[in-house]
Amino acid sequence: MADTTNLSIRLDRELKEEADQVFGALGMSLTTAITVFVRQAVRQKKIPFEIALTTNGESRTAAMRDAMAASERIWQNSVQNGTDKMTSEEIDAEIAAARMERKTRRAGI
Repeated sequence: MADTTNLSIRLDRELKEEADQVFGALGMSLTTAITVFVRQAVRQKKIPFEIALTTNGESRTAAMRDAMAASERIWQNSVQNGTDKMTSEEIDAEIAAARMERKTRRAGI
């Protein structure tokens, strides 16, 4: 067995009881659950879950709202630039041409 050490933490009694029930239902003790958390944090070099000021539903709603707004801005820019009717082949061709132009510029040709 690996060399172990004790860790003392303070929890609200009700929170501890709820955690014991949840982790017990998952077949583990609170100690095991904390060990799993710490192992994942060490392995990932971060807290292994998202921490946010809003709930998941609110975060997703905000992210979707931001994505929709970004999509609308992209669409409006494509309309203004006259590229809203381009096919994917035309877009690919423009990208290839821009890359070739940049490569040529870098080579000093």
